[in-house]
Amino acid sequence: MLAPMSQKAQSIPAAQDGQGFRNVLPRELPLLIGVGTAAIFFGIGNRVLEDIDHPLLLVIISIWLFAIILRSAISVVRHADCLAIKFGEPYGTLILTLSAIAIEVVMISTAMLHGANNPTLARDAMFSVVMIALNGLIGACLLLGGLRHREQHYNLQGVNSYLNVIMALAVLGLVLPSFTTSTRGPTFSVEQEIFLLVMSVTLYGIFVFIETLRHSEYFIESQDVIVRSASTHHQLQVRSAPFHTVMLFLYLLTVVLLAEKFAIPLDNATEKFGIPQEFGGAIIAALVLAPEGLGAIEATLRNQLQRSVNILLGSVLATIGLTIPAVLMISLVTNRPITLGVQGGNLPLLLLTLAVSVVTFTSGKTNVLQGCVHLLLFAVFVLLIFVP
Repeated sequence: MLAPMSQKAQSIPAAQDGQGFRNVLPRELPLLIGVGTAAIFFGIGNRVLEDIDHPLLLVIISIWLFAIILRSAISVVRHADCLAIKFGEPYGTLILTLSAIAIEVVMISTAMLHGANNPTLARDAMFSVVMIALNGLIGACLLLGGLRHREQHYNLQGVNSYLNVIMALAVLGLVLPSFTTSTRGPTFSVEQEIFLLVMSVTLYGIFVFIETLRHSEYFIESQDVIVRSASTHHQLQVRSAPFHTVMLFLYLLTVVLLAEKFAIPLDNATEKFGIPQEFGGAIIAALVLAPEGLGAIEATLRNQLQRSVNILLGSVLATIGLTIPAVLMISLVTNRPITLGVQGGNLPLLLLTLAVSVVTFTSGKTNVLQGCVHLLLFAVFVLLIFVP
């Protein structure tokens, strides 16, 4: 059963008070850098970001913004992890997942609303999240965990709950549009978009109810794993829940502001320099998933595979269940067309990924071979970006 949050916190005495507030400023320095960067770019306007006549300057600015956004996103994860210690699982993982999805929705929406309409950007970003999480990160976790621990165990009922909803929403949201006949191309009609929007949000809400209330025991580590891994959190300085909540919100706000600026050179580079459209979606997905991926790999190395599964499968589910409705709402409000259906070689790759994921998580334990298979599919995904 879910351990009371007081017991969770007491299991990590070194993390409770840290060393007071003496280390707050150094640890939160990324927030000051992020806010300062945002202030500079909002002060000078978009002219520098749109100057394609100086590509080297544009590359330097893009790398700087990417690094600051990534560092701020990692800080979001740090504060979400602290809240996870305060509240216990699965609430901590849910906080982390929703924080990352907020970043994803903001980055996709700002990119969609900037400049010329790019109807495939949202689809490419969501497809990239699925491929990176289910193949790249799951594969890395299973491989590294298998090398260190030989076999790792997880809660079969929890994983099946994730995959059940993921498969349904992925096929309906990313595959079905390529086969409907109400509109031309891999798109939905307005009526179909409204139905998918309502259905996705509703089904995700039901899943969260199952995850947090009715069957929360499906999504937590066994008690012996919790006890063995308690000492691994000593590096986190856990303070009050309001402190971490406020800091998490401030870092999220920083990411939102910088993402709006990062979308400009990303969109211009895609349009002006012939970069594959899918590459832009993969960049957004990488930014969104990098902090969660680090958290999942760290948990796997601590032999907490259930937490890794919660993070990565939760990200995929939230991407499909919440990001698709968000971009559909933007499309309906702004009257901008959006392409959802996956096409070409990506379509069988998506279906194969879903099938392999089901086979991987059928026995309650994992090994290195399964990780290698997922990494192979991830390599195919990268190949198809540049050689479709």
